Amino acid sequence: MNGSVMRTQPQSASILPPQFRALCPPPQLLPGENIDHYQAVQAAIFHDISPQSAIEWLIAIDIAELSWEMQRYRALRHKLLSSYRQKAIEMTLRRIDVAGIPPDLQDLAKIHTMKNALDWQLDPLAATDIETRLHSYGFDQQTLNMEVYVQAREVLSLFEALLNGAHFRRLVLLRELNRFRRSAPANSNRGATRQLVSSKWNVYVAGAEPLSDE
Repeated sequence: MNGSVMRTQPQSASILPPQFRALCPPPQLLPGENIDHYQAVQAAIFHDISPQSAIEWLIAIDIAELSWEMQRYRALRHKLLSSYRQKAIEMTLRRIDVAGIPPDLQDLAKIHTMKNALDWQLDPLAATDIETRLHSYGFDQQTLNMEVYVQAREVLSLFEALLNGAHFRRLVLLRELNRFRRSAPANSNRGATRQLVSSKWNVYVAGAEPLSDE
C-alpha cells in the first residue's frame, strides 16, 4: 500500500511458481509494519506447507496472511497496554492524593492527578519521581501492571476475540489442507479406474474381445 511495498513486491512474488503468482495479492501493511518481516513469515509458511496445486497455494496464502494478522494483533495489544499505563498511573495516584480530600475539592484533586500522570508520560525525571513515590506507598511495577490490565480490560477483550478468530480460521484452513491432500490420492485412483473402464468399454464396442483384469 506504499512505495516500499510495491518496490519489494517482486521479491515476495518470486516465492511462488510463475503460474500461481496471480493468486497472491500485494501485502496490505499498516504504517510502521515491516515488509521484510511480512515476507519472512510468508516464506516460512510456504516452505513448511510446500504447496503444489493452485488450491494448496490459495490455502497457504491465506494461512500466511492469518499468521501475519496474529502477529499484528499481538503487537497492537502490547502498544495498547503501554498506552494504558498512563491511565493506570493516574488511577493509582488518585488512591494516594484524593483519599481524604473533602468532596468539594475532589474534582480539583483529580485534575491534579491527571496532570501528574501526563508529566509521567512526557518527562522522564517526573516519571522517576512519581514511580518512587508510588513505590513508597507499596505500588510497585507489578501492581501497576495489574492496574493497566484493569483499565484496558474492555479493549483487551476485543484483541482477544481478534486473536482467537484468526487462530480458529487458521486451524480450519490447515484441516482443509489436510483433507484436500488425503483426498487427492483417492481422486487420482478413481480417475485411473474410470480411464481403465472407459478403455475396456471402447475396445468392447469396437468388436474386440474385452480385456481381462490381469
